[in-house]
Amino acid sequence: MSLVTLFTAMLAAAFLTPFFYSALTSIKDQDQIVASARGSIWPVDQLTYTYEGEEVGIYKVPMPDGNIRELALVDKGRQSSDFIDPAAADAGLVTWEGSWRTLDPVEELAPRWENFPTAWEEINFPLLVRNTLAIALIGVIGTLISSIAVAYAFARFPLPFKRTLFFLLISTIILPTQVTLIPTYTIYARIGWVGTWLPLLVPHFFANAYNVFLLRQYFLTLPKELDEAAMIDGAGPLRILISVIIPQSWPVIVAVSLFHIVFAWNDYFAPLIYLLGKPNLIPISIGIQNFNFQYGSKPHMIQATALMGLAFPVLVFFLAQRVFMRGVVITGVEK
Repeated sequence: MSLVTLFTAMLAAAFLTPFFYSALTSIKDQDQIVASARGSIWPVDQLTYTYEGEEVGIYKVPMPDGNIRELALVDKGRQSSDFIDPAAADAGLVTWEGSWRTLDPVEELAPRWENFPTAWEEINFPLLVRNTLAIALIGVIGTLISSIAVAYAFARFPLPFKRTLFFLLISTIILPTQVTLIPTYTIYARIGWVGTWLPLLVPHFFANAYNVFLLRQYFLTLPKELDEAAMIDGAGPLRILISVIIPQSWPVIVAVSLFHIVFAWNDYFAPLIYLLGKPNLIPISIGIQNFNFQYGSKPHMIQATALMGLAFPVLVFFLAQRVFMRGVVITGVEK
């Protein structure tokens, strides 16, 4: 068990390291990032002291008696340098023999929280979030309506060639999007949908094979006695779906919804193709990429933007993780 725990901890550390780097970089400025290359990973600034109207750095200086004093460097030299004690400036200069370049600076934490509001304004974050949420939520509605209907038919109705049809549907999962890109783009261009959200929304109203698979497998775990009891009370197939199946299937419905929201939040290729030249309609994925091109020489701004873009899906997952995991493992109802 200890080896499993150790391996799990190492794996978690490997996955969290990029996030840790991103979080630290997002609260630094350009000088602090350069200082990180010299060994300081934290957002720190060197303490300074004003000497004769000039800001000079404070260093940790080892003294002959073995003590280490925090002194301000006022005169740099190759063999010896002059320092002054900020706490006792009247005592005069202290000459230290040695290269000042070997000394460690005295530093304090100085996170640059202003990176986040700056990035928020530069990227027009409220507009991007509004666009992305609109695309995601409308897509969720279409995905649930279409996928639930198809999955219900495969799970409950005695369709002719049902196994073959289901196999053909599932086989479309391995079909790359790029294969159908040219014909679908041509169709959307001819009917005037390019430059709108319609190519990003309408396809989700025609069921997705992966979502149909998840929903069908969950519906199969529900006892058919529930359907039969509803039929005795006079319920038809639609009423059974709405009043019996859906209320028992919230875990998988939440899972499918979260899958689609995360997909829409991260989708880059389709918006790039269909919303080119429409800055007022682009989602957050395109906005962040455009921001990266603009601030390519400022990694702290890029990381601040990336963290803001990551906040929403992480928050949604943690709030719904229990229901989400139940839907993924497809546990069904307790009998």
